[in-house]
Amino acid sequence: MYTRIILTLALAIPCLGFASDDKSADEIAKYREMVSDGNPAELDEMRGEELWKTAAGTKNASLEKCDLGKGAGMVKGAYAELPRYFADTKRVQDLESRLLTCMTTLQGIPEADITRKPFSTTSEKSNIEGLVAYVVGQSKGMKMAVALKHPKEKAAYEIGKRIFFYRAGPYDFSCATCHSENGRRIRLQDLPNLTTNIGAQRAYTTWPAYRVSQGLFRSFQWRINDCFRQQRFPEPVFGSELTVALTMFLAANANDAVYDGPAIKR
Repeated sequence: MYTRIILTLALAIPCLGFASDDKSADEIAKYREMVSDGNPAELDEMRGEELWKTAAGTKNASLEKCDLGKGAGMVKGAYAELPRYFADTKRVQDLESRLLTCMTTLQGIPEADITRKPFSTTSEKSNIEGLVAYVVGQSKGMKMAVALKHPKEKAAYEIGKRIFFYRAGPYDFSCATCHSENGRRIRLQDLPNLTTNIGAQRAYTTWPAYRVSQGLFRSFQWRINDCFRQQRFPEPVFGSELTVALTMFLAANANDAVYDGPAIKR
């Protein structure tokens, strides 16, 4: 009986392990350095650039007039300033939700067709993840500069903060359960303390990323969804206000750090 209880607790609370030892952390760092040369995400960036420039949808249009916040068609540095408030939608949007707007309005692609399978699998690549790869790559080396000036930007940040600390679900988890203390890990993976600027900066600026264990490029929306899955929460709606607000909270906390994505993860 006691064995079953211990196993249940171990599965239910995977992130409350001992702090990772220096040897394990060093070996993981060496591994990342080895695979960092020639990031496979570059292939996704090239695919995304082609998608950006290719006419598609019922309107037979490209995304070259898509405004990501820096003007129609301007991609350079756009991701480093997202999420942000957009006057045309009267909403705060992150990259994924803004791409949804452009794909539906400029190209005439039904939102349901885009969100039906927004994440890549080994057998089928997601177009929106390809576009994400292209856009984020255009901010590499630039400092994060997410604004909190508009009232809706400020509100999104505060909502995202509340979501981060909100505990619920069968295990009474929150994002903060795993990401509010230094030295925590899940298996051999260090868990950044996202309540600190340093922790948020190091984590946020390396996503989206290519995951070696899956052989796939993964968007930040996928990262959030996977965290919710591990908390045993329902899967968030793609591009929803919930995911945008949580992204705003994390992105703004990463301000002034140099964006270094797409990175490589285990």
